[in-house]
Order: sequence, then C-alpha cells, then structure tokens
Amino acid sequence: MTDIESRIDTSRPHTARIWNYWTGGKDNYPVDREAGDRIAELHPGIGEYAKADRLFLGRAVRYLAEQEGIRQFLDIGTGLPSADNTHEVAQRVAPDARVVYVDNDPLVLAHARALLVGTPEGRTDYLDADLRDVDTILAAASKTLDLSQPVSLILLGVVIFIEDDEASYAIVRRLMDALAPGSHLVLSHTVTHPDMPDVDAAVAFWNEHGTPKLTQRTPAAVARYFDGLELLEPGVVSCSAWRPETPTPDVAMYAGVGRK
Repeated sequence: MTDIESRIDTSRPHTARIWNYWTGGKDNYPVDREAGDRIAELHPGIGEYAKADRLFLGRAVRYLAEQEGIRQFLDIGTGLPSADNTHEVAQRVAPDARVVYVDNDPLVLAHARALLVGTPEGRTDYLDADLRDVDTILAAASKTLDLSQPVSLILLGVVIFIEDDEASYAIVRRLMDALAPGSHLVLSHTVTHPDMPDVDAAVAFWNEHGTPKLTQRTPAAVARYFDGLELLEPGVVSCSAWRPETPTPDVAMYAGVGRK
C-alpha cells in the first residue's frame, strides 16, 4: 500500500467523494452514498448544485482561455477528476495551456496520477498541499507555471473549509498578490440564504457526520473575496446564472470571476 492509499479513510463520508457521487461518478464508497442520499433528503436540489458548479467551471475556463487569452491555470481544491476537468477545457481551446492542480485528499491524488493527463503541447501537474500552505503551493506551482505571466486561480468550493473569515480572505489575497496583472480569480462558495433554509439543514447534517467540516457565508461575504479585483459581469451570482448557455434555476452556490 502506498502512502497516499494508506491515508484514504473509507469509514467516514468525505466531501470530494460525495460530490463525485452527486455528479454521477463512481469514485465513492457506500458511506459516501449513504450520506449523500441523506443530505439530498434534507435538501433535494443539492445534486443540481454540484452539477451547476461543474458547468460553471467549464464556462469560466473556456471564457478565460478564449476571450482573455489565459494559458495558465492554478486549480486548488480540484476534487476528484470528472468530465471536462480544467486542463481538458483549457487545452481544448489552447493545446499549450498549462494547468497545476492542488489537493490534499489522498483519493484525489491517487486518481490524478492516472487521469489528469494533458496534451503533448501543454503541461498538467498536481501537488499534494493544503490551501492554507500558500508558500508551498506558490513555490511548487512555479516549477510548471510562469508566475510573471497571467494565471487563472481557481477556488471552487474550497474556501468553505476555512472556518475563520479573515483567515480565508487573507489566503485568497496572498495567492492573488503573488500573481501577475491580468490574472483572474474564479471562485465559488456555498451560501446561506433566507430563501433556502433547507441548505442550512443539509450543511448542519454534513458538519455533524462528514469530513471536512464546511462554513457557509452570505452572498455579500462571498463577494468580499473579489475586493480589489475588476469583477466581470454578471458579478457574484448563483453559479448557474454566470453566463449560462440556457436559463437554469438558481442554486445556493455563488460564484464570480475577477480580473487583477
């Protein structure tokens, strides 16, 4: 058994594996499916949130590669590989695009070795690191990415695991401060909203039974991550409402894209 495999805990549900279950993946265990079904009972639309967040990723990466000319992507908290991963979308537009994935989930890392293979012209790499390890991430990512040139920083559903508000804002600022002008922040976050009380119940269930625990924030608090950046239209909105190809219902995952 490898060091990574020995770190995989199948006795407790894990967010990356539940997310994988909701989006139709097979990289999950009975404990994850049981928790996922229970959360779906509390909040029946949760599976659509996962799918909407994934579709937002594809639209944002495609826009940045096509319209902004971004050729470098730093995707932190990538989760389990699925359809249309960041490197697949980016390299479909620009085969020479470079992508670095960062995650500290051992199952994600085990699958990344086999599945995250990019084009011959580009480069795809992955790092075993926690979002809090900013210096480690930047130092390792700089071996693949040229940080003197624009980079798209992707933080989908990952700052929710930083409980302290100010610490979470500081981490995002430190990462963006290290990137060149013309870089972009792509971020999504579960929100608490008075119109969606069942979301709060689902989060409370998760925090009692699952790992790692997550923190909800209001839409206004999510918008603070983009302070100092030029927020692209339509701003911080439900991820399903960020430049959708067809109108879809709002979900309690808010997202935005900002330019440095």
